[in-house]
Amino acid sequence: MNEKKVAVVTGGSAGIGEAACRALAADGWHVIVAARRIERCEMIADEIGGQAWALDVVDQGSVDKLKALPRVDLLVNNAGGAKQLDHLKDADAADWEWMYETNVAGTMRVTQTLYPQLKAAKGLVINIGSIAGTDAYPGGSGYNAAKHGLRGLTRAFRREEAPDIRVCEIDPGRVKTDFSLNRFAGDAERAAKVYEGKLNLSAEDVAEAIRWVASLPAHVNIDTLSIMPADQAER
Repeated sequence: MNEKKVAVVTGGSAGIGEAACRALAADGWHVIVAARRIERCEMIADEIGGQAWALDVVDQGSVDKLKALPRVDLLVNNAGGAKQLDHLKDADAADWEWMYETNVAGTMRVTQTLYPQLKAAKGLVINIGSIAGTDAYPGGSGYNAAKHGLRGLTRAFRREEAPDIRVCEIDPGRVKTDFSLNRFAGDAERAAKVYEGKLNLSAEDVAEAIRWVASLPAHVNIDTLSIMPADQAER
């Protein structure tokens, strides 16, 4: 483990997180696959020669266990998600709280906890945002607010820590993963309609962007990177 640079990927058990774990491992990183579903993390870690880590980013006690990691060169804050597609007048406060706690406060908790290791390594933090953090859409107000919040957090942290810690935000557009299935509480028919008849990014497309940013020399900082399918010209 000490011979390789160490990457921690939150939300690493599926989708973009899993693809990022695989891409980084193939590029020579020792990857900590961190997520709530420890069985999935263990399977992925076994396949890539990494390490599984049980992590719930909304639970400070769970996050505090990351302090045991002796070295972290790269943190990919990928854990996040959306709930429902309600207009503001119909908003569910519990859904909003979950989205904020997961996308924004969760990123804060993990980054703050691993700050000493990142500082010592002059490391890199990649926050997975969304084009929802640069624009808004009907029914997206809760998720839009969370991802706009993450964008503000990211930019402030970059200015606070430059040049000792590099900070990047990657903002995907439409990616065909379980994101919509989770958003709609398992409604497969409704989730499928999000992607039907459209070009869609794959998790591997976004993972390649993560791998590329992480491969750049230490004097290079990619501030913000938006990645969308070719037919998604509007945000």
